[in-house]
Amino acid sequence: MREEYTVFSLFSGAGGLDLGFEKNGNFRSRFGNEIKFPPAHTYSRNFGVGLVTSQPGVADLPAIFLGSIADLKFERFEDLRPDVIVGGPPCQDFSVVRGPQSERGGITVTRGKLYSYYVDALIHLQPKVFVFENVPGLKSANEGRAYDTIIKDFEDLKQRKAEIKAAIGNHSGENAQDYGIVFSGVVNAANLGVPQARRRLIVIGLRKDLGRGKTLEEEIKSKAKEMLEGRDRLVSRYPLTPLEVFEGQPLPALQRRYSELMKEYNGVDREIEADRTMEIERRKSDPEFMEKYGGKIDEAYTYRILKWKTEIWDKLDFDVVKDYFSVNRIEPGNQNEIDRAFEEHSQLLRELGYYGSSIAGLKCLDGSNSVPEESNDVIERMKRIPPDENHEFVRYTQWEVEGKGMSLIYRRVHPLKPAYTVVAFGGGGTWGYHYTRKRATLTNRERARLQTFPDDFSFAGSRSEVRAQIGEAVPPLMGKRMAKVVTEILNLVN
Repeated sequence: MREEYTVFSLFSGAGGLDLGFEKNGNFRSRFGNEIKFPPAHTYSRNFGVGLVTSQPGVADLPAIFLGSIADLKFERFEDLRPDVIVGGPPCQDFSVVRGPQSERGGITVTRGKLYSYYVDALIHLQPKVFVFENVPGLKSANEGRAYDTIIKDFEDLKQRKAEIKAAIGNHSGENAQDYGIVFSGVVNAANLGVPQARRRLIVIGLRKDLGRGKTLEEEIKSKAKEMLEGRDRLVSRYPLTPLEVFEGQPLPALQRRYSELMKEYNGVDREIEADRTMEIERRKSDPEFMEKYGGKIDEAYTYRILKWKTEIWDKLDFDVVKDYFSVNRIEPGNQNEIDRAFEEHSQLLRELGYYGSSIAGLKCLDGSNSVPEESNDVIERMKRIPPDENHEFVRYTQWEVEGKGMSLIYRRVHPLKPAYTVVAFGGGGTWGYHYTRKRATLTNRERARLQTFPDDFSFAGSRSEVRAQIGEAVPPLMGKRMAKVVTEILNLVN
């Protein structure tokens, strides 16, 4: 029986990507690196490895190194020869969320250059395959020059060694092999079975000396593309939903639960109109308000409520399957295909360990499923915001907040649509909100299920620190699908 493939992880965080590879069953993580203590502690706790704060050697592994990647000397690991290196540098300088080009430094700033240490690890350790992940905004940073530079570094390590050395001040290995890019593209986690619309840039490279001709190369690229686009699974057309992962059952078994929770929103449009009428009356004595609006509500917000009522609420069947097709704009196939799709959902829930296990009342030793106490303002505001709507729904009422143009603020998860991206940081209104009307902020364990962490994955740190670990992680199921692609590649070239 062949040995497990070894994984060397950089910028590991709490270990979502590493966990995905281990859940595949063909890989074992030997090393992780993380600069912050809470996620490093989480990694150590869940992977059962030591946490070290000084440069380890091969004899010290498995372990996670708590410290800056700049403090690592990769030549100390050359005897390890890992099969795979995984990870991605912190992405703040690449992310489109940061604003226009002038506000994004890309590779021209120190943080952007952290990717150079990843390249240095490839130079020294020469894994058979690498997996590099980052935000989609990396492709457009510096008008695309950052992305082009990074890809060329992977493909031409021999020629780029001097530049990497100049960038990070580390000596480079002498006999580096270049890498061919097997896959490079933006992948939506929802197409792979994650109940969340989360897009990540994935680059997978294969060491060029392992290639065996153009036919094999094209076969590898074709297989990787098919699997990472989800074309080998029905879930890419019929996405898994928050309702299913929170309740632990496929949609056809959740008719009663769905109908009850949606009917709680009956009349919410009338409540909003009453709130607005009251607020306008109250603000008539406010000169600034009168000057700006003349006592009239912006027609766009009046139209928003009317549109929700006529185009969403009035069109609900309160049939969980019919409404699922409608809100996701699915043109369903024949009944056989529909049955197979929901059977796939059942299999996914079993794979994730959620089947038959509602998250409501789930006791977690790390306290991650404790429903947070909410202020009365938050509770009342959220009572007036239906699923998939946000703070704009309560504009010109006493519950309005700042944040015009920011769709994330006080946005409710829809029970039947992949959740919007779970974020790591942000102030009031960015924590993510439950689809049930009587609930407001999601628990960290609910966020973890949207990210596909197993319920027995134990997080370390404060509530906000755990939120950051979950939001920054690669969804483990997404990592597991990447691991399957890497397994197929290694099976073809070995």
